[in-house]
Amino acid sequence: MGFGGAPAGLTNYLDPFSPVDAEQREGVVAAIAHAVESGITYFDTAAAYGTGESEKIFGEGLEIAGIANKRADLYLATKVSHSEANPRESIENSLRNLKLDQIELVQVHGTTYTSEARDQTLRKNGTLEVLEQARDEGLIRDIGFTTEDQNPPVYEFIESGRFDVMQTCYNLVFQHTYEPTRPFGSIYEADKAGMGIVTMRSLTASVFQRWMKAARPDDDFDYSPALLQFVLSNKLIDVALVGMRTPEEVDKNIAVLSDTAGRFDLDDLHKKFV
Repeated sequence: MGFGGAPAGLTNYLDPFSPVDAEQREGVVAAIAHAVESGITYFDTAAAYGTGESEKIFGEGLEIAGIANKRADLYLATKVSHSEANPRESIENSLRNLKLDQIELVQVHGTTYTSEARDQTLRKNGTLEVLEQARDEGLIRDIGFTTEDQNPPVYEFIESGRFDVMQTCYNLVFQHTYEPTRPFGSIYEADKAGMGIVTMRSLTASVFQRWMKAARPDDDFDYSPALLQFVLSNKLIDVALVGMRTPEEVDKNIAVLSDTAGRFDLDDLHKKFV
């Protein structure tokens, strides 16, 4: 399980929140520090989350946690937009925001890649080439891309052999990236290519919860643990990202992570015949 950074930087993302509200910001900083102390090692943010506010909050939380003494154990990931006019400048800003001299993973930040976005990423002097140059200089270690789709450019990225990690949307509601009965999906292809696989929207970004509330207004059951267990049950997933804003949320999700008895066989779940 990894600590997702979108809720730390985006105003009113999923719940009322402002990254510039001192009390709320302090809560997220405390959550990050507590996550480090509790053994979470993967932290994911982006330059686009609150125009750098999420990165700055992560930098504060990691500093409080004593990152200097734990650096070898932590894996920090951020993102550069595929349409960024100056990717190098974005990387340098991220290094300053995170208070680091190297970032383990920088990802091309995308949702659905058009052919134009693919070309901007892969072309000569494009976004990917700038990331590769930064890696050669030691500013970053690994290169990845993020996607909420699995259209042709995603498979081109996987097949290029130039990416180390794919972060993709995968959860109980959106399972298209992993179809075990065929088998089919970008998660399968990324795994075959030897890439690391990270999930975004692991808890459905509250889509499932809002749907259940609309269908059953009196239902106060907390579905989040089951939703997280669904993603954790997929053996091809290396990291399931979860956004957290308080130390209490960190403890709650670590308890789910520790509950290995709550995992189940996805292949068996998808069986159509008994």
